[in-house]
Amino acid sequence: MRFYDGHFGGMHLIWWIIWVVLLAWIFFIPADIPYQKSKKENPLNILKKRFAQGEITKEEFEESKKLLNSN
Repeated sequence: MRFYDGHFGGMHLIWWIIWVVLLAWIFFIPADIPYQKSKKENPLNILKKRFAQGEITKEEFEESKKLLNSN
């Protein structure tokens, strides 16, 4: 491309910079934005949820909880 009167390809250089920054922000935005993704669950929360839903017994819950807390 040629330079014409300070323009680069029909756009000012500042607009090229703005577009590059905007595209970089879109593609490299962090994945941990709280309002977009659900909270990452830790093993203890998963265990509590399974116990609340009746998938595991109280004994299994207590045993698993001890294992998780020992680490």
